[in-house]
Amino acid sequence: MMNFDYVRPANVAEAIAAASEQGAAYLASGTNLLDLMKGGVSRPSRLVDVTRLPGLDRIEHLSDGSLRIGALVRNADLAHDAAFARSYPAVAEALLSGASAQLRNAATVGGNLLQRTRCAYFYDVASACNKRWPGAGCDARQGENRLHAVLGWSEGCIATHPSDFAVPLVALDAVVEIEGRRGRRELPLAALNRLPGDTPERETALEPGDLIVALRLPAAAKGFAAHARYIKVRERTSYAFAVVSAAAALRIEQGTIREARLALGGVAAKPWRAHAAEQVLAGSTPDVAVYREAARAALADARPSGDNAFKIELAQRILARALTLATSGTPDRIAALPGSPFSSVSGA
Repeated sequence: MMNFDYVRPANVAEAIAAASEQGAAYLASGTNLLDLMKGGVSRPSRLVDVTRLPGLDRIEHLSDGSLRIGALVRNADLAHDAAFARSYPAVAEALLSGASAQLRNAATVGGNLLQRTRCAYFYDVASACNKRWPGAGCDARQGENRLHAVLGWSEGCIATHPSDFAVPLVALDAVVEIEGRRGRRELPLAALNRLPGDTPERETALEPGDLIVALRLPAAAKGFAAHARYIKVRERTSYAFAVVSAAAALRIEQGTIREARLALGGVAAKPWRAHAAEQVLAGSTPDVAVYREAARAALADARPSGDNAFKIELAQRILARALTLATSGTPDRIAALPGSPFSSVSGA
């Protein structure tokens, strides 16, 4: 690990000024960044510690019915907030299916959204990776790539976004609040992460010095609470990133799906909103056949990036499974194995 300056600003304005310098990076819990630094993958010359910034660790119910979550709220605190879990059950389920309990106790909401890909070639500094060194190439293209992207990838990068939390948030039209050198702005979470294209090193829409200060869920998102689930297929249920995941949220009235919100994880460099599948479901009667049709629509543009054609079929199946479970209704208690297809809703 190279030497670096350490700065602890007193407020957001000081933080932005300090992080606008070339080579600077924000530090919260560091559950991802410190690992990258130890491995030589990330080499910031300055760390700007935001953990003491006032007002960023609050969960606020706003007058318009929306929910504002400060960027420094811990993942575990948010998932175990009873009012939050009742209103946004798929998001709570996604949070509890991610990482280990110890990491959830430390990791922050803002950091979760900005975590880097878990592509093994990105983590291996001896491998060619366009994210680490633009123009170097992508060793994953001809390497071990069964877990890589099937949507939105390019020849320059086939990595996937690792967040569970972000998948149902994208489905529910969450918004991020950003403070930067040009003041405050808002951005749909779906637009935060960029697809790789010819510039895979540019992973987000953030500019130098930009700091995510909060995440906001609109009031309308609560309308899906009765029929919302998050399902995640992973190589080991105890603790692993998603091979494929799906968030399904339905508004069912008088036996008809009036509105659907769907998103996929583990398939692209960003959480993937399945708009085409939502259109298939709108106005239809809940049925396995229509769920399969919607799943095919969601993956219509998918193509293997290597030895991962199975992920296209798997994503269709897991989306149909999530829709079936959502139709049955959100359970009163989160399952003992949150997000797992093998879980039982009778768990604590």
